[in-house]
Amino acid sequence: MDDIVLMSDPRVAAVPVQECGEPLVDVRRDGSLLLDASRQDSESAFAHLRKGVHERLLHAEELLPGGLRLLFVEGYRPPALQRTYFEEYVDELRALHPRWSVGQLHVAASRYVSPPGIAPHSAGAAVDLTLADADGRELDLGTRMNATPEESAGACCTEARDIGAEARELRTVLGSALSAAGLVNYPTEWWHWSFGDRYWALATGRPFAPYGPQGR
Repeated sequence: MDDIVLMSDPRVAAVPVQECGEPLVDVRRDGSLLLDASRQDSESAFAHLRKGVHERLLHAEELLPGGLRLLFVEGYRPPALQRTYFEEYVDELRALHPRWSVGQLHVAASRYVSPPGIAPHSAGAAVDLTLADADGRELDLGTRMNATPEESAGACCTEARDIGAEARELRTVLGSALSAAGLVNYPTEWWHWSFGDRYWALATGRPFAPYGPQGR
């Protein structure tokens, strides 16, 4: 994991944002994507994405082999909810590692939850998703979605080798379609892909991010 650029890396926060004003859209509106509502919040924010990200997901699904579908789990996450998730995970890590400094906890937490100020989900730029078969049944990609590094012994990392051959192949299929549609993966979470945020801009060499945080 040492060669992975984490969300806490100062280079991510240093990427400027030039907000383009593109709206958030409800991915449920046209019913074109399979939806898992397990992360539904009281405002149904989870089902929203920037228009450009949604369009790229639809394109990615067209690139999948026959019999496979994208299964959408979570998109936009209000900054306040992002902050709650981050702080809760920091507390979990602090209980496991009471001698870690504030800085160590911040970096370790960013493997799994983005620091609130730069979180792609809060820009409507990121999506957590997986694959399903033609009947809508979720497929096994090696870990459950949102498995922590501790729970999965690192198997949540996209390039983890300690998973079955079929799960590894499915991760490759998912990644090939999403990459071809212009999204980038956060390497510690095989299910997390984004477009237009600061992490995407750094990963693709863009001078700025067109999507910044939305809401409070």
